[in-house]
Amino acid sequence: MKKLGIIALTMALLNPALPLGLVGLLANPAANCAASDLTITVTLDHLQATTADGVAVSLDKTQLARAATIITIGAHTAGVTRDAIIIALMAALTESRLRNLANTTAYPETANYTHDGDGSDHDSLGLFQMRHQTGWGTIAQLMDPTYQTRAFYGGKTGPNHGTPRGLLDILDWPTLTLGQVAQAVEISAYPNRYELWQPVAQTILDALTRPGGPRLDQTPPDVSQVVFPLPSGTWVMASPYGWRIHPVTGQNTFHAGTDYAAPDGTPIMAVADGIVTYAGPLGGYGHAIDIAHTIDGQLVTSRYGHMWEGHLYVAEGEQVLAGQHIGDVGSDGISTGPHLHLEIHLTLGTTNPAIWLNQHQAAQLDQPVLSAAGCYT
Repeated sequence: MKKLGIIALTMALLNPALPLGLVGLLANPAANCAASDLTITVTLDHLQATTADGVAVSLDKTQLARAATIITIGAHTAGVTRDAIIIALMAALTESRLRNLANTTAYPETANYTHDGDGSDHDSLGLFQMRHQTGWGTIAQLMDPTYQTRAFYGGKTGPNHGTPRGLLDILDWPTLTLGQVAQAVEISAYPNRYELWQPVAQTILDALTRPGGPRLDQTPPDVSQVVFPLPSGTWVMASPYGWRIHPVTGQNTFHAGTDYAAPDGTPIMAVADGIVTYAGPLGGYGHAIDIAHTIDGQLVTSRYGHMWEGHLYVAEGEQVLAGQHIGDVGSDGISTGPHLHLEIHLTLGTTNPAIWLNQHQAAQLDQPVLSAAGCYT
């Protein structure tokens, strides 16, 4: 991946017409990394997200439980990456809104199976709206969300053995857009609708698999002071939050954080008082730190990505202060140059870090804060 980063950076430097972000652009974190390290760490009763065309979506506990099934099975299927899980979530959101649907018009007996509602799309069934008549499985099998999820992923361990094709049976799937892959599996009459659900799928995956929250025996202190995570005058914004062209693959993907380019080794500071909930390697993020905060009564998690190994100065469970030196800027993971990738996670998903910092009047510090002992932390 470091070679890819060098190539991408070289291309950017040779072409001044490319957008801002010649240094510090982040490939979609862990986009094509194995998903085997994913576990469901958060259980939610509801989640709000927004589609690519700006439609607000509210998901309930049952829908999120179906999403957890898709994530968990993907994490235990060889060859499935984070992107593959996002594609599966996109497909299930599009086809059934993450519901295991019966179809009593085509198959009256489906009313006898556990289901989340009654669909009416020809003879389609279940979570991914698969069809018995096209060979996806028996009616009993297709009313089982676990079976349908395994069939959607396909591959060597898939129950359909390549016919019909699951995602892993499409050999060139990593070269396609996420929506194209979903369409290649589902073969829908409306191929463009899957892309609309990509940001919702990403929000679900982020919300359910964040590396923990505060420990049960610890509650982050409620604070109001927020500071900028890099010293004043050391950084430039390299890539904003939201949709962008992936700097490595060239695909249109959702960027869940903001990238701030800064010299290698620049101190990274905690944005607020809080408790470290994770510190260590995190796939495409390189080495990362998560800190839980309570700010104005709301639980907030800040994530700091792309530090080099050995340049993290806090540990899980440690309490930190706003402005404390927690790590150094690096370029570990999927990265094209030294930068801080900052994410802000709220209860209902990620939010724009730059806007959030402005809303909380983040103070610009010249250097990390002094500790109680009078030393720079």
